[in-house]
Amino acid sequence: MACLSPSQLQKFQQDGFLVLEGFLSAEECVAMQQRIGEIVAEMDVPLHCRTEFSTQEEEQLRAQGSTDYFLSSGDKIRFFFEKGVFDEKGNFLVPPEKSVNKIGHALHAHDPVFKSITHSPKVQQPHFGGEVSPHQDASFLYTEPLGRVLGIWIAVEDATLENGCLWFIPGSHTSGVSRRMVRGPVGSVPGTSFLGSEPAWDNSLFVPTPVQRGTLVLIHGEVVHKSKQNLSDHSRQAYTFHLMEASGTTWSPENWLQPTAELPFPPLYT
Repeated sequence: MACLSPSQLQKFQQDGFLVLEGFLSAEECVAMQQRIGEIVAEMDVPLHCRTEFSTQEEEQLRAQGSTDYFLSSGDKIRFFFEKGVFDEKGNFLVPPEKSVNKIGHALHAHDPVFKSITHSPKVQQPHFGGEVSPHQDASFLYTEPLGRVLGIWIAVEDATLENGCLWFIPGSHTSGVSRRMVRGPVGSVPGTSFLGSEPAWDNSLFVPTPVQRGTLVLIHGEVVHKSKQNLSDHSRQAYTFHLMEASGTTWSPENWLQPTAELPFPPLYT
């Protein structure tokens, strides 16, 4: 993909998101799906999901284990599951491949298939600056100044009205951030808290964005978006990552996601 055209750039600046169809080929999407299938088949279910807990103290230990697992996942490949997929002893109630909500947060660094997509020349745009409930990505990935984070959302499968496509409020990226998720003190449970609150967004303002597989959606860090529950019989796999304009930008030390000595934030251009 070459640089955005002036009309595309104007559309993104106006709406806070932009749909780019045919970004990946069907073959590239299939390769990502196959790789995810292999990763899930080999996954090690975390202990806090597999252990049976009975006492209040043990429940607290599970909560702490879950918190630590999430907060330390920035430089690892870890698994986050849908609700209700385990019994009280940690056994799967559904096929494992249907249990995973998200795999994160370092596929882009550690897996060759996803690393090659992330650092593909298609993604490198030198002239472009910077039921999931309604949210702004910058609530979780806060920078100073704002406007330096760009979400890259790639449909690995068709995303439809029935299986949970993205919905946006066009133009909602111009009013700043209404709330922030910040890290709590080390060892605290749940480990994060929110500053501010999410407004009660008017549902009539959301516009659905169904797309075919291979489509890339650019998402401004402050545009309000959501996805509805998948009510279909089909999965809706997507690959998403975020870019930050590093020059002149401060990544908040209060963000849940922090670079580590083992894995600093990798530059897009390598």
